[in-house]
Amino acid sequence: MAKRNQHVVPHDRGWAVRGAGAQRASSVHSTQSEAISAARQTAHNQGSELLIHGRNGQIRARDSHGNDPYPPKG
Repeated sequence: MAKRNQHVVPHDRGWAVRGAGAQRASSVHSTQSEAISAARQTAHNQGSELLIHGRNGQIRARDSHGNDPYPPKG
């Protein structure tokens, strides 16, 4: 399974979960919290990053589920 960052983005039927670079949504949900839960599970399974967008399309939050170094460099 490819590590593909998961994006929660506005959709005309609510909120969508879309893998990075994908044209189509993986799933569509009526609320943003439902979409975040679905995307978080996928990102956790893939060891990728979750990016949550606001209604305006800008990223408002990120959550990494990969192998991040602790403590972070820099």
